[in-house]
Order: sequence, then structure tokens, then C-alpha cells
Amino acid sequence: MKLLVIGSGGREHALAWKLKQSRRVSEVIVAPGNAGTAREHGVRNADVAATDVDGLIRLARDEGVALAVVGPEAALAVGVVDQFRAAGLRCFGPSRTAAQLESSKAYAKAFLARHNIPTARHAVFEELAPALAHVRRHGAPIVIKADGLAAGKGVVVALTLADAEQTLHDMLGAQSFGAASARVVIEECLSGEEASYIVMSDGRDVLPLATSQDHKRRDEGDLGPNTGGMGAYSPAPVVTPAIEQRILTEIVRPTIAGMAAEGAPYIGFLYVGLMIGADGTPRVIEFNARLGDPETQPILLRLESDLVDLVEDALDGRLAGRAAEWDPRPALGVIVAAAGYPGKVRSGDVISGLERAEAQGAKVFHAGTGVDAEGRVVTTGGRVLAVCALGEDLAAAREQAYAAVREIRFDGAFHRRDIGHRALPRS
Repeated sequence: MKLLVIGSGGREHALAWKLKQSRRVSEVIVAPGNAGTAREHGVRNADVAATDVDGLIRLARDEGVALAVVGPEAALAVGVVDQFRAAGLRCFGPSRTAAQLESSKAYAKAFLARHNIPTARHAVFEELAPALAHVRRHGAPIVIKADGLAAGKGVVVALTLADAEQTLHDMLGAQSFGAASARVVIEECLSGEEASYIVMSDGRDVLPLATSQDHKRRDEGDLGPNTGGMGAYSPAPVVTPAIEQRILTEIVRPTIAGMAAEGAPYIGFLYVGLMIGADGTPRVIEFNARLGDPETQPILLRLESDLVDLVEDALDGRLAGRAAEWDPRPALGVIVAAAGYPGKVRSGDVISGLERAEAQGAKVFHAGTGVDAEGRVVTTGGRVLAVCALGEDLAAAREQAYAAVREIRFDGAFHRRDIGHRALPRS
């Protein structure tokens, strides 16, 4: 059968690569895709934007697509899944209503409060003056989030009161993220260690994916501004079996049950960003209504089960008792970014060394890449590549990934050199 992956990032490259491995799949179309998906065997791009729902439906019908899988949050937020289903097309992802767990931070926090799911204390503001009064009363460090979608950049951990005030002036005053920051959520700053926990849900039951940990800050030592993620590894040693059971019992299952009870059954990938306290208590930092990026890349590198089978089981309500099979080896991925990220970046720089990198035993997933008029792979965004590798242990996976990163060149390229630093002492 023929599949459609909606999106253009590293997550979508990894999805297309993994879905094509199914014996049942003849071709995967990626809309709009990137230079990496264009180079995959059995995968081709279609020039349709991820939020052009009418164009995507026409593409699916014209191509005889049996199943679509949605990658990015923007497509979910405009209701691509609802409209595919209304057109009689199979599409894996949450409805527009269910996707509000990600598309509105205020909605998610209110949902967590209604269902007594552990998270940080918070307050919501639409006007600058009361928001400033709130942070002055509570002090720093404090977390400020744009309510809407901001490409992973709408969260600021303000370490000083001055930073918090400036952030509020930027978001509520200058509308730095447009409509996404017309409302903000201000939270207490949780302490502990972050982890990513992703499940597939059929609206009633869940199938957990391998644990992972992202590195949100731009610079080594977890310093600098928040980004969409500078690298990830799987599994995450901080999520012990006992903590995983608490995550499922206290957070994931109540979330799925709560969405169903509120008339918005959650079908799709659900990402729970967690803070694990020193005593092992998990609390929700955020929800994503899709696979995380860059966690997807190392997770799918380890997945041995047929992803098409898992997606169809979720769509058909058959996840009860289902389990996935995993390569026991850990995987680690390093993001190679363009100069200026997470701010304004330049596009069009020629990338070299991709073949040499994969000759090192790594898998290079493309994110912000395209092809120029001369057929060369060039940069088109801030996070350009995710260079991933498996290893007998985390140190070996890390060494292999960084050996491949050293082969890649483009003007302004940079990456963190400490991905996996929290897990290495535990490995």
C-alpha cells in the first residue's frame, strides 16, 4: 500500500524511513518533505504544504493513499485529521479538539487541574500589568509560556526578575510570537530532571514507546535559550521501571481517560514532557499532540516492530495488551543547527559530508534542508540535521554520532558537544 506522511522536518524523515521498512508498503509520499526524504529509497516528496488540508486530501485521493500519518503540530491545530476522516480517509493523529493539549498551554493546564494530574502551579494572563505584578510577587526563577504554538520557542525559563519582566514585555507587549503570545501561562519553576515519555493511544488504551531525553537549551551544560531541541537519546535512565509505572498510572492513563470523558477521545501519538523530582515524582511540564523532535529519531532507530501495524492497531482500537519490540542498544542523536538558531537564521548554505557521515555508521535525518537549482543539498531552517547512531552502550552511540557529525560542513554550522551528559554516569 501507499502511505502519506505530512510534514517536512526531521521527525517526518524518520517516520517515512521507518514506515517504508514495512513489507506491506510500496511507497511513502511526504508532503512537503525535505532533501533527506527525497533521497530515501521508496520515498518521494509532494509539493503540498502541511497545513494545506484541501491539497493534502486531493493528493491522498489522487495517489490512492491507504493511510496518512501527521507529523507537525500546525497541521493538527488546523484540523487535518478531522477533515481527512470526514473525507473517508484514514489518518493517524488527534482531532483538532484533542490537539488543544498542545495548541493551547492554558487549555492543557486547565485540563490537568480538572483531572488532578500532577503539574506545576500556574496562572494565566492576557494583560501585561497583572502579569508583571504576578512575577514580582513570586520572584525568579519562573517559567513563562506563550499560550499558542511557537515552534518550540515559546517557553522561557527566566532566571532573574529582570528576564521575566522583559519576556512579558516581549510576549504580551510586543506580541513577539503574534497571536500565540496574546495570552501567557506563568508557572513555578520545577526542579529535577527532564524526560520525554511518548505513547500511542487508540482513545482508550496506550502503547508506550521507548523512553527518551531531549536537550532543550542551545548551549553546553544546559545553558542558553530554549530551542526545539538540540539532541536526544533513548532510553532515558532517569525513567526507571518504578517511575515509568507512576507516569502511566498518575499521568498518561488519567489523561487518556479524561479526554474520552470530555468527549474528545485521544487517538494518536501523545508526548508528555516530564520533570522527574529527586524523590521520583513525575510532573507534567507540557504535552505535545505528536511525536517529539528530536526524540523521534533515536526512538525509531531502536524500534524493531512494524510501525504500520502499530498505527493501524491504534486506529482500529486494538492497542490493549499490545507491546512493541526494541533494539536493546541505546541510540543518540545530535542536532546540527544553523548560525543564529533559535533566532533568525540564513538559508541556502551548501551542506557537504553527508555521505561520509553515514559511512561512519550513523543515520542522518534531515530537518531544515532543501535542494537548490544545481541539485545541491542546502540549509532551509534552524535545525538542519539530526545525526543519530546506535551503540552497545550510550558512550559508544555518542562516540559514533559525534564521529559522523565531524564529517558534516556548512557555513555557520554548530552543535552541542555534550548530548547525553546526564545519562552517561548512569550507563
